[in-house]
Amino acid sequence: MSASRTAHNGHKLGEVALEAKGLVKRFKTGRTFIEVLKSVDFDARHGDVTMVMGPSGSGKSTLIAALSGLLKPDEGKVRALEADDLWKLSASRIDRFRLDHCGFIFQGFNLFPALTARQQVMTALHYQGASKSEAHDRAQAALEEVGLGPKVNQRPSEMSGGEKQRVAIARALAKNPHLIFADEPTSALDGENGQVVIRLLRRAATEHGAAVICVTHDPRLEAYADRVIHIEDGRILDDVRRTPDANPAPLSH
Repeated sequence: MSASRTAHNGHKLGEVALEAKGLVKRFKTGRTFIEVLKSVDFDARHGDVTMVMGPSGSGKSTLIAALSGLLKPDEGKVRALEADDLWKLSASRIDRFRLDHCGFIFQGFNLFPALTARQQVMTALHYQGASKSEAHDRAQAALEEVGLGPKVNQRPSEMSGGEKQRVAIARALAKNPHLIFADEPTSALDGENGQVVIRLLRRAATEHGAAVICVTHDPRLEAYADRVIHIEDGRILDDVRRTPDANPAPLSH
């Protein structure tokens, strides 16, 4: 058996980082309940990019929210890293789990208009307890990793959409998270910037050892995935492991 590689975050590549069993989520509309997740089983591994694909309304964003401690499922269990059952923890411990272990990347970037790129990343590290000098150095390194070294003092209004998304990725990577959740990270971007973003997520898995879980309805992103899960009407239709393409075709529109 080949020796397993250990990533920067200390976890072995291929180890299960997160596992969910029997997730059910219902939403009330008027007098009826709509079941958005229908007993979904799911797992994700360190070093993998897992694409969760499906049409709008299929339940994929609800699944991400349930896996990451943002939305409590009505039934089921989420085992994540050292937490045997994430949803049995208190609200403050779930908040701490997200802060310490999770990076989030959304299509809307979620940046503070008044802060520079470096300050955006430093703020996340301050919440984690990093000193000012440590946060400064880690923020600088993360922004350089995503190719924004010359733009660390720019505010969002001075940046393109692609640059803003790279700030959001730097903010997630600077924490060296074990789990990265990306919800439609390329949908607001043109092909070239989308390609930069998905390559950075691929690197977060391969080099940082994160389990990257990416929700998308963009079929072009499949080329970057280790695993593609299709969800429709709250159920997983298929779950395919694949080898990421060495030289994926450009994401042109």
